[in-house]
Amino acid sequence: MIHNSSPAIVVIGCGVIGLSSALSLQELLRDDPSKSSWQVVIVSKEWPTSIPGAPIPHSIEYSSMWAGAHVRPIPPTTTQLRQEGLWLKQTVSKFNSLLKAETQIGLTLAPAIEVFEAPGDEYKAQTAESFEADSGLKGYRELTAKELPNGTTFGFEYESYCINSPIYCGDLLRKFIIAGGKTINATLRSVDEASIITPNVQFLVNTSGIGFNDSKVFPIRGHIVLTNSTCFDKTITRQNLDGTWNFIIPRFFSGGTVIGGTKEPHDWRRDPDSATCRRLLTGVEELKQYALSSGSLGQPENISVIQEIVGRRPAREGGLRLEIEFPSNTYSAESKLPVIHAYGAGGRGFEISWGVASSVSKLAKGLMVKLDQTKGRLAKL
Repeated sequence: MIHNSSPAIVVIGCGVIGLSSALSLQELLRDDPSKSSWQVVIVSKEWPTSIPGAPIPHSIEYSSMWAGAHVRPIPPTTTQLRQEGLWLKQTVSKFNSLLKAETQIGLTLAPAIEVFEAPGDEYKAQTAESFEADSGLKGYRELTAKELPNGTTFGFEYESYCINSPIYCGDLLRKFIIAGGKTINATLRSVDEASIITPNVQFLVNTSGIGFNDSKVFPIRGHIVLTNSTCFDKTITRQNLDGTWNFIIPRFFSGGTVIGGTKEPHDWRRDPDSATCRRLLTGVEELKQYALSSGSLGQPENISVIQEIVGRRPAREGGLRLEIEFPSNTYSAESKLPVIHAYGAGGRGFEISWGVASSVSKLAKGLMVKLDQTKGRLAKL
């Protein structure tokens, strides 16, 4: 517990959205002289490791640490996808700034390829102009028939980001601590419990992933394979007719390469299975050549498995929950404590993280104004 009475904002969860939100909140407080004494506290049961690609024991729920990860825009055909697209574009802009300021943060701008056995019309309708306008990513080009892998009928390339998730998350946590952020290692039984984990909590930010008893939240089981290969310099994703996926995501910074992957909604199985591992490795055999630039020096045939990984992507019916709630508080003397909910991103946490964090900060800014007004009225009584 932190032994001071500075006003505190408590962020629940240390995944990529929690870390990004905590940093955005610190920036918000720095910009407001009246909040110079405030602090941001992260409470979590799991934390990043800064060892790239380290095959250490990990929790199936802590999916941020073991994500691929890369940025893959999805055509904005629904209200949810349009909102996620806006968040993605904001995140790309932030990635551009972060990479310019610090090249070793774990972000790499790299060529990306998407190929399809049976593409939807929304993909075929894209142009270079619409793609960049929707995502902020440059370099869109439709592939010719000769450039497509066997069995695929459509594809395109563009410039995107590959993320070495252990390095990146570790760097975000380092920045948070250097900026004065506090950390508490704890397992919470409820959101309300965070209100008394440190003195003088003003409000909470719930980025807990799977969440606390939200009936709309469900896991998407993801099975990937971390390999030792460092030769790939492109990421490629193949969408198959049967709904399965194959992808290659280089982690760069000597972090190996992620081979994947599965997307299994409502599947709570914890353990990887050898049959899936073999299928994933076989499924990318033809794709390997497309993930190498013509001048690359590598021998992808020598790939060996470091670890098979299963993670639970925290999804939610209707998409990510982003709103302020005033729940009953059963743990402290306060009758109500505001909670900004920001969870349920599914497999899109990294690519929408900074957009979500910006929205969290906007909600927090309005909330702090209301809190100040309430305190002002109470002071006059």
